Amino acid sequence: MISGGGTGGHVYPILAVVEALKSQVAGCEFLYVGSSGGVEHKIVGREGLPFTAISTGALRGIAPWTMVGNLVRIMAGFVQSLGIVRRFSPDVALVTGGYVCAPVALAAWLFRVPLLVLLPDLEPGLAVKTLSRLATRVSVSFPEVAKYFTRDKVITSGYPVRTQFFATDKAQAIKAFELEEGLKTITVFGGSRGAHSLNVALSQCLEPLLEVCQVVHVCGYLDADWVMKRRSQLPQRLQSRYRAYPYLHDEMPMALAAADLVVARAGAATLGEFPALGLPSILVPYPYAGQHQELNADYLVRRGAAVKIADSDLGEKLLPTILELLGDEQTLAQMSARARALSRPDAAQHIAAELRQLGGSRSLRRDRKS
Repeated sequence: MISGGGTGGHVYPILAVVEALKSQVAGCEFLYVGSSGGVEHKIVGREGLPFTAISTGALRGIAPWTMVGNLVRIMAGFVQSLGIVRRFSPDVALVTGGYVCAPVALAAWLFRVPLLVLLPDLEPGLAVKTLSRLATRVSVSFPEVAKYFTRDKVITSGYPVRTQFFATDKAQAIKAFELEEGLKTITVFGGSRGAHSLNVALSQCLEPLLEVCQVVHVCGYLDADWVMKRRSQLPQRLQSRYRAYPYLHDEMPMALAAADLVVARAGAATLGEFPALGLPSILVPYPYAGQHQELNADYLVRRGAAVKIADSDLGEKLLPTILELLGDEQTLAQMSARARALSRPDAAQHIAAELRQLGGSRSLRRDRKS
């Protein structure tokens, strides 16, 4: 039984663990419990996992009257979770961050279901800190994060990444996107929901950028119409160097593998997926994500795998930063090597093995996501 947060940075690590469990144990059954209408529902559905939605809502950074309504929704979600756990009778529960996880985790705890909390980020949010008190184990991606939790509960697993990221070949990726061989490629994306300011900054410098490289741009659904119109306004010879997509699902590992440099927000996935591919990156933390994205970006910058641009500086700094890096083969190679050194290819298998152990005598005949 599994429950994740509402962003790809929390859903994809869970999918990596599911993939690992399927390779370790035949006949596992899973149930993913999440919020209705969110990006996680679409992603999980594409993977063929059973999905059940519960009521949920945030409690921080909102108006008091909204908080009251969200509290009611969370209580309803808890009642729903009790019924789900009773019916599904999971051997073990796996949760990440986000408020949708709290009712599920509490219901699992009340039914004495072993609970593993997976933290992909470098700093736990309120939900994860609270859930860790109910957890049997807390899996953290980085040793620096262990200090936030009870020592005997913590395992340092690394960031779980889907096997596609380790099996994808650059030449194959270039061919899949019909890109020009021998021409530098940058991939630009803003996470599962897109990034408007990043899209605007890229749009403003497309012509000079496309003179020296080709671009794979994942812009998000909200900006897709005007981004596609902008592409149609480019000279014909530059249009062929600019591939724009509202969103990529199974193709995303290929889109990253094709890149010599990636420009992106600094969500949790950057900490696992970029190292898996040895990707140099320019990171633009989302300014309204608390400190999580700043911490993620700083982690990679300090280790020489990335450079950081503030969202407010995008218009001024994006083009010169890209051009400087693309023109410096030695720096790109060093950043790539330093990123790859941070990778933990065995992370998902490690967490899957821990879940199997927590399942104990039930042998994980049914593995479920809450």
